[in-house]
Amino acid sequence: MKKGKAVLMTLAVFTLVALWLGVAGLRTPVQAQDTGELDSDSVSLTVYNQGTALVRDRRTFPLTTGLNTVDFTDVASSIDATSVSFTSITDPQGTVVLEQNYVYDLVDSAALLNRYLDENIEIVTTDGTEYRGQLLSGRGELIIRADDGQVFVVRLNEVRDIRFPNLPGGLITRPTLRWLLESATGGDQQVELTYLTGGVSWTADYNLLLATDNHSLDLNGWITLSNSSGTTYRDAQVKLVAGDVNRLPQPQVANDMVMEAMAAPAPTRAVEQREFFEYQLYEIARPVTVGNNETKQVEFVNGAGVAANTFFVYEGGGPFYGYYGPINDQYYGQTGITDVQNYLEFSTGEESGLGADLPAGRVRVYQEDVDGAALLIGENRIDHTPSGESIRIYLGNAFDLVGERTQTDFRIIASNVVEETFEIRLRNRKDSDTVEIRVPEHLYRWSNWEILNASAEYTKMDSATIEFRPQVPPGGETVITYTVRYTFPY
Repeated sequence: MKKGKAVLMTLAVFTLVALWLGVAGLRTPVQAQDTGELDSDSVSLTVYNQGTALVRDRRTFPLTTGLNTVDFTDVASSIDATSVSFTSITDPQGTVVLEQNYVYDLVDSAALLNRYLDENIEIVTTDGTEYRGQLLSGRGELIIRADDGQVFVVRLNEVRDIRFPNLPGGLITRPTLRWLLESATGGDQQVELTYLTGGVSWTADYNLLLATDNHSLDLNGWITLSNSSGTTYRDAQVKLVAGDVNRLPQPQVANDMVMEAMAAPAPTRAVEQREFFEYQLYEIARPVTVGNNETKQVEFVNGAGVAANTFFVYEGGGPFYGYYGPINDQYYGQTGITDVQNYLEFSTGEESGLGADLPAGRVRVYQEDVDGAALLIGENRIDHTPSGESIRIYLGNAFDLVGERTQTDFRIIASNVVEETFEIRLRNRKDSDTVEIRVPEHLYRWSNWEILNASAEYTKMDSATIEFRPQVPPGGETVITYTVRYTFPY
């Protein structure tokens, strides 16, 4: 309990210190020509899927001839300081960067106490007692030596207020990029800063309303932009790059994030799309303010009456990863799976009624009930999908369909020849609908195989898979059997 009080008191101390500093109106001293803090002329934000953004910020600073110190405040605290580039737009030849620094020694109670070691401060405890003297230690508890030589130890949970005479040099209230420049001429100059930062990401979110006959759907796609980089980008030109841009591993940045959802219907042509190198680029057609610790949504694609279909799959065998050697274990690949999976499939091409590229993101599929209420029937993710390709979404397992797969025979014909027989039972417990169930069978024991007999027609899908597509009547059962022979190398 004491530890919790100490934490709360530490926060209270910092709050009082911050309030006291604000009243005092103190500023951080700088050397050479300090240009102060200026608003941005323009901000451009290019966001990538991997949680990285490229920031381009233009501002105008008054410079003097000779040395100048330029402070760029309100930069992202998640900045990659090695990626920073500074350019003078007004006089690129006459303005030279001598030093570039990223200053992040921010003001907080611990930093102030550390800076005021061996200096005089004032402390007021919770019972109103005042202490004045030299700060000897500020770690865990405060040790004060008064002018008469007496030493006092005050626990942090007993402190109500700490008073410092001023703000020590070097401490700042926000992460700052600082340059030492040499300018050939004086006057206002527009400069441009570019840098990469973490903490900014975007993804696509899609809402699909599937028609009750399962043959068409309406699609709405939303850009979901999240910012936890440590700063706000006001009236920014926002571009979003869809694609897998290769980047080296980046340091992890911890952020306490409070999400504020902001979603509003977007006007027509709110997002422009175009090809960029080997990627797709989406540009929001109006200036957007992207607040820190905020999630913003903008609609970027929609389609109505897009051709679609649903289908069922019973895959009773284990997953197949390729042939690595002959398998003669009789019980290999028997799983006991009875679930029949339900899938939704549609094309992104013009022929389906959509004709759009779909960046990677989350898909939620809904369908209307008899009262018109749209209910969630499945959710999944899709990869980057260009226009003209097919999308297959796993929605869940069918409640009224059951499958069983049983090995009914296994024979070793010779040292390099094995035969096995499977029986697959498919049951449809629906009241009135006949359904088609796709039954892929992976022939996993070895690449040299031959189907000796089968009770139903099948299609060879690839070098290791065949597929049955039987019709199963309502309230009925369909049984499939087949025998396969494997011939192993000697």
